[in-house]
Amino acid sequence: MNKNVRPAAPAAPKGEAKGGSVFAAIVIPLALVVAVVIYMFVLGNPGNFQGNNPENNPLPGNYLGVVYKGGFIVPILMTMLILVITFSIERYLTIGKAKGTKSIESFVRSIRQKLNVNDITGAIAVCDQQKGSVANVVKAGLLKYQEMARERGMDKDQKILSIQKEIEESTALELPMLEKNLVIISTLASIATLVGLLGTVFGMIRAFAALAQAGNPDAVALANGISEALINTALGIGTSALAIVAYNFFTSKIDELTYSIDEAGFSIIQTFAAQHGEKETYTA
Repeated sequence: MNKNVRPAAPAAPKGEAKGGSVFAAIVIPLALVVAVVIYMFVLGNPGNFQGNNPENNPLPGNYLGVVYKGGFIVPILMTMLILVITFSIERYLTIGKAKGTKSIESFVRSIRQKLNVNDITGAIAVCDQQKGSVANVVKAGLLKYQEMARERGMDKDQKILSIQKEIEESTALELPMLEKNLVIISTLASIATLVGLLGTVFGMIRAFAALAQAGNPDAVALANGISEALINTALGIGTSALAIVAYNFFTSKIDELTYSIDEAGFSIIQTFAAQHGEKETYTA
């Protein structure tokens, strides 16, 4: 379903990977518990139904009771919705922290200004003020720049290659942290609709079973079956749509950060080459 799924990122450091796994391991069962509690005690509150009996039809205009009639698939879909919202908030905070204290465009512009006057120390100070993943990568490249400027045992091509490798390695360490848990959002985007359709199938089975009964069809069973089918479809499509929007939003933000890293890295390499008489250019 999702054609924009990104390739797998390099492995994250063990501490970060373990932290992300622990977070997911806690959030997923907790979301299921919350969804079941809401389904049983909020949606299934007897006050939402005629005669204070959840087996009866919902009160007119009572949408909580209507959703409850969606059946056992409803808490599963609610769990997926809670997970999409939770992981979207977590990714938003993480990516926002990775950008740093100021706008990424302003940061890259400041770095290029410092590089234009060969103020490497000033550029490093800008990175310290900015913080975040982009600043960490750029700072690593600048520190390697200073190291290579003092190095006398390597030729210019080797120095440029060393700076480029440092930037690439730093990027490989930062990107997994940005992309962590996005696979969960993309998976939910794919399976939410399928689970909703599964609920639709169960609802239609109930509806046709009511029609197949001898004599007059059971109107209540027929209505409940159709209700289950429609509610599960709506929940599945809504959850999937939200997950797709969230996934594409966060991948675009990560692409923006990656482009900023490439732009700053290009400036570092070009400045080093110019200051050391190197005419070759760096290809991002």
